[in-house]
Amino acid sequence: MAKRPAFTVINGVVVARDVEFEWFPGFSAAQKRRSIEAMHREIPGATLEVSTKSKEQLGVKLSAFTLKLGGKSLESIFQGSKVFKQGGPYIDMYDKSPRDAKHDLRLKTSGELEAFEYNGVRWELLPRTAFYDYIYVKAVKECLTRDELQKVAEYQFFTDIEFNPQKSINTQARAIAIVKCLMETYDEIPEFNQSAWLAWHARHVRG
Repeated sequence: MAKRPAFTVINGVVVARDVEFEWFPGFSAAQKRRSIEAMHREIPGATLEVSTKSKEQLGVKLSAFTLKLGGKSLESIFQGSKVFKQGGPYIDMYDKSPRDAKHDLRLKTSGELEAFEYNGVRWELLPRTAFYDYIYVKAVKECLTRDELQKVAEYQFFTDIEFNPQKSINTQARAIAIVKCLMETYDEIPEFNQSAWLAWHARHVRG
């Protein structure tokens, strides 16, 4: 058995709900999908897996490995924007594949993570997911059609089978739930500067 969060929006706030389900070990896509199906059977509502392992094309498109921001991979931007005690941001990573960026040795040899920096703006580590969520929302706004955004709004829960909250902090499942939350409030996803985003995030993201 395993326990992973599913993210949803309740009364204008993004929250996480832990789901216990049968886990199918292994790294193959087939095993991942068996685990996804088992998890989704335990969730009381329409659920979208948001990862490259999703059976829905929309879920694959919403993966950080698939989304682009300014023509660059979202995952590569996230990794390349990290500022460490001994280096960074490493913006050359923006031009790498998401897999190569995520495994760049500098991420492990530059000391302690201190902040993020993107387009000349520094983001502190707290609130913990604010920077990742910000660039994810911008990428979704850039990449998805209005019809696709409406389909996102039809789902009640979002999962990411690769996300283990014991090992990592950011997840595309939380980030797309944030998109749903924004769509419930605005006619279209607004543009935020940093201070406005941090204020909105503090009010609407709990999970």
